[in-house]
Amino acid sequence: MNIFRILLWPFRRHAQVPADDAQAKPAAVAEPEIHTAIIRHNGAEIAFATPNYATRWRVDTFFTKEPDTIEWIAGFKPDEVLVDIGANVGMYTIWAAMTRAARVYAFEPESQNYAILYQNIVRNKLSRRVIGYCAALSDEARFSLLYLSEFVTGSSVHTFGEELDFKLQRRPSAIAQGCIATTLDNLVAAGVVPVPDHIKIDVDGLEHKVLAGCRNVLADPKVKSVLIEINTNLKEHRDLISDMGKLGFNYSEDQVKRSIRTEGAFAGVANHVFRR
Repeated sequence: MNIFRILLWPFRRHAQVPADDAQAKPAAVAEPEIHTAIIRHNGAEIAFATPNYATRWRVDTFFTKEPDTIEWIAGFKPDEVLVDIGANVGMYTIWAAMTRAARVYAFEPESQNYAILYQNIVRNKLSRRVIGYCAALSDEARFSLLYLSEFVTGSSVHTFGEELDFKLQRRPSAIAQGCIATTLDNLVAAGVVPVPDHIKIDVDGLEHKVLAGCRNVLADPKVKSVLIEINTNLKEHRDLISDMGKLGFNYSEDQVKRSIRTEGAFAGVANHVFRR
């Protein structure tokens, strides 16, 4: 079995293993309660698990942190497919599914974020509309390590395969998790994920590697839009703009000006919404 088949194995559907009739089922144990925050939108209540300050902050700043992402999602049509790469705890995954009836494939490699992502999927009864994978997407299929910025639910700036920060500068990490990665091209070719209508790429530094692993998908005219978080201070990221142009995508300079951060550690970082 080659490495690509091994890497795809966790993504395939498998038959349920029957339980041993002779083995008694363990008694149910109550899960510890996790606080929930509610966002109300057009009469709907959207629930988010908030076990700590970081996840509560994501709820409290939802409409002010990335208004351009919310505006982008507002243009989705029902049943369109979104691939959310770097989903974190699923704020935009859940929002797209709940407010636009999108079908979402969400990828989040960090263990604690993935657990809360699925808390949010289940709390909003979205298990038939949203599929989450605890995996990274990159430029090749391989096993490696996910180097964490910190071991805190809801945190970000973790990097797959390299000890780097979001500026692509070396950052030693005290904690690393075992991690599996593949490419979006592989997943679509294998029938695990359909060709999406929309793609969101926000992985805090390695966006250029994700894009390198989905060029075949991006060449498909079914893909209508792609939102990429781009650090304009990095050549690797600036090159993404011309790469997307060669694939037939355009972007609005006005949208980028509204999005770009002008101060703080993330100055120069902006979401770029590319459309066909």
